[in-house]
Amino acid sequence: MDSDPVRSLENRGMARGLKALKPYSLKERFRRLLSDKATLQLAEATLSGETPLPFWKRIVAFLGPAFVASVAYMDPGNFATNISGGARYGYMLLWVILLSNLIAMLIQALSAKLGIATGRSLPELIRDEFPKPLVIFFWIQAEVIAMATDLAEFLGAALGLNLLLGIPLLPAAMITGVLAFLILDLERYGFRPLEIAITMFIGIIAFCYLIEIWLARPNGMELVMAMVPPRLTDTESVLLAVGILGATVMPHVIYLHSALTQGRIVAQSPERRRRIFRFELYDVILALGTAGLINAAMLIMAAATFHRSGYREFLQLTDAYVTLQPLLGPFAATAFAIALLASGLSSSTVGTMAGQIIMQGFVHWRIPIGIRRAVTMIPAIIVIGAGFDPTRALVLSQVTLSFGIPFALIPLIWFTQRRDLMGPLANNRLTTIVASIVAAFIIVLNLFLLYRTFVG
Repeated sequence: MDSDPVRSLENRGMARGLKALKPYSLKERFRRLLSDKATLQLAEATLSGETPLPFWKRIVAFLGPAFVASVAYMDPGNFATNISGGARYGYMLLWVILLSNLIAMLIQALSAKLGIATGRSLPELIRDEFPKPLVIFFWIQAEVIAMATDLAEFLGAALGLNLLLGIPLLPAAMITGVLAFLILDLERYGFRPLEIAITMFIGIIAFCYLIEIWLARPNGMELVMAMVPPRLTDTESVLLAVGILGATVMPHVIYLHSALTQGRIVAQSPERRRRIFRFELYDVILALGTAGLINAAMLIMAAATFHRSGYREFLQLTDAYVTLQPLLGPFAATAFAIALLASGLSSSTVGTMAGQIIMQGFVHWRIPIGIRRAVTMIPAIIVIGAGFDPTRALVLSQVTLSFGIPFALIPLIWFTQRRDLMGPLANNRLTTIVASIVAAFIIVLNLFLLYRTFVG
């Protein structure tokens, strides 16, 4: 367990004087919102229980890691799969989004708990507990998944810049890389500024889709009837369902979330670790709940707009933007492009963070973040430069992600049920059974996709 006195709340006595609880001017409150020290002071005051605090103050210090992870659940790959699914099948695949979101909440809660209980990330535990040849295999497949992730994120941000400002895709991808560097640079000032910045991007995406839903005016009765009973009707619907699952349950943030919680608020006693995890559950529910609503809004907008109007063939994201203008007006099209850009920039930043955690955890290499960013840009640059259909590449990248889920999920379940690693935070039997059923469901769905695609 990490006992660094700089990070340990118990060693530093962050609650002394409870300065974080005094009234401040608006400017000072904003400054403290961005302060790691103020966040840690408030966390210690909450954990110690020495001073009664309102509920929102008790949870606010613990909010952040799940919001960073949740960005990956509404990245440009989600735009491609959700809009394609809504345009072709109407509301039929909405149940897939809802189920995927529940699965994501469970998985991210386990990942967060692993970091809190062990002080190590999932890649670090795999490196320490598995044979070296198996560790190398896990590392290579995780790097492939990270590249597929970056492909979706860079393509999405580049498309957003192209739609908003008319910048060609290749220069737009380069600009995306520069902007991602600038966002990542916030890490120099601590964990809080980056968490706040990522949460602001989520707010932009959510606001844009509130506008889209208000303009599209979906029919509630049609929405409910289309999902009952849950079904998949053909190979393309299975492909899109797997893509939605891959875009919602993201392997790289399974690795990342455990790293975000491993040293953020450190506690030595089992009781405090249990309390930190209880507060982290609020973070997961709020963040992933928001991501689920945004994903549902994407599909509902596509169903209410494109499917209802007869635009049911596979839509490129650029076609979706162009088609929105005559159907819902230029305001809706602009909101769509802004949401796509915000999604690409924020998720690209988080993808780079995850890539660093993967490399550092599996093989103990730490390379400069600039080099890491440049390397992960290469697949997107190749796709853009070669003239591939960017939207189809986005959907296929999400299918690739879905195949990587078991390699992150099975070790996660294995570690979190071990009492020798997790102590009192080890999974109970019911949690382990449910998580195992989830892993089996994902594996079977992928095998079914392969069978339907190559056999018939």
